Amino acid sequence: MRLRLAGAVLLSAAAYYVYLPLPSGVSEPWKLMMLDALFRSFMQASDVAHAMGVCHRVHLLNRVVSWVEVIEARSSPAVNVTDSALGGVPTRVFHPIGGEKLKRGVIYFHGGGWALGSGRMRSYDHLCRKMAEDLDAVIMSVDYRLAPEAVFPDQYHDALAASRAFLSTEVLEHYSIDPERVCVSGDSAGGNLAAAVVQKLSSDDTLKVKFKAQALIYPVLQALDFHTPSYQQNQAVPILYRPVMARFWLQYLGGNTSLEPLLLANNHSSLDESGISAETRSKLNWTALLPTERRKHFRPVIKETGSPGVVGEVPGLTDVRASPLLAEQGVLGRTPKAYVMTCEFDVLRDDGLMYARRLQGAGVTVTSDHYEDGFHGCMVFAYLPMMSSVGRRSMNNYIRWLDQNL
Repeated sequence: MRLRLAGAVLLSAAAYYVYLPLPSGVSEPWKLMMLDALFRSFMQASDVAHAMGVCHRVHLLNRVVSWVEVIEARSSPAVNVTDSALGGVPTRVFHPIGGEKLKRGVIYFHGGGWALGSGRMRSYDHLCRKMAEDLDAVIMSVDYRLAPEAVFPDQYHDALAASRAFLSTEVLEHYSIDPERVCVSGDSAGGNLAAAVVQKLSSDDTLKVKFKAQALIYPVLQALDFHTPSYQQNQAVPILYRPVMARFWLQYLGGNTSLEPLLLANNHSSLDESGISAETRSKLNWTALLPTERRKHFRPVIKETGSPGVVGEVPGLTDVRASPLLAEQGVLGRTPKAYVMTCEFDVLRDDGLMYARRLQGAGVTVTSDHYEDGFHGCMVFAYLPMMSSVGRRSMNNYIRWLDQNL
């Protein structure tokens, strides 16, 4: 009897921990709850280890990720998989066997808040392997440096170096890649790096080969407004909570974590912050850039007075290499046709939607692919053990777009 009672108590406690009220429209809520409970457990354990001085919270998380997810390069009858380097940056290469002599090429940057993950993770290995097979394309998944050891612009410089090498005659010829069919892509923080890199290289007239397409998966593109409608609507929706995104930004930009409350209150972008011009503010004015159905009932949070000086302390907040949404219209207009995926239940939804709108305004052909039941990170959870239905749909549609546009 006591064992049954103890079991019932433990089961109830587990159910209480796992259960999280979620929006009614989110895909397969119980799967997302289980995933979130797992992530929360790891994050809480890492916070404890950090507070006790055992190790940095990011180090513990990455150790867990490496133990669970990172796998060796394994070739198959359809795809040759090797670990190599691009521009001195570690890269996993997926080269399809057979098929056309000249192949399409995609360079891919993984997500993880510029601090977590690897292109050698099982989920990215599955994704890149499928892309290589379905597209008969060479896929290069880049392992850029991570915070806290590396801070902006280190990750950006790695992505840029790898991209320049990818577009070089030497690499294109070695892997038999068609220079007219090359794309840069990435998800979340990787989408940020892809957008920043394509802006830079599209404006570089010394390059013989340039990207013909950019594919951005729920990208993070700005750090000045943490009260967009999607940040307000989805601040407590897993797997990317609003405070976690602010922490990721501070880690990436080398800012003190004590600034997190200021970012979450939009005090860092108050009107008395002289480091942010009216022109810069117009580039992320969601009242003008978002359609009515996304703005909903939400109102802008703009502080008259806040914490002037934060931009001076963390200059990356207004650096276009870190926040591609802040790019000039002329720069955007030189970038190639774009695919921008967004999810309704994602704090980053409006970053992607605003960017798609600004690209269109600059004359770029844009495919905006929005998932009403999607959540942040869903595409990389298309396989077991999660096997999200919206993950499978989004992955298939992403690959279909590449097939039709590259």
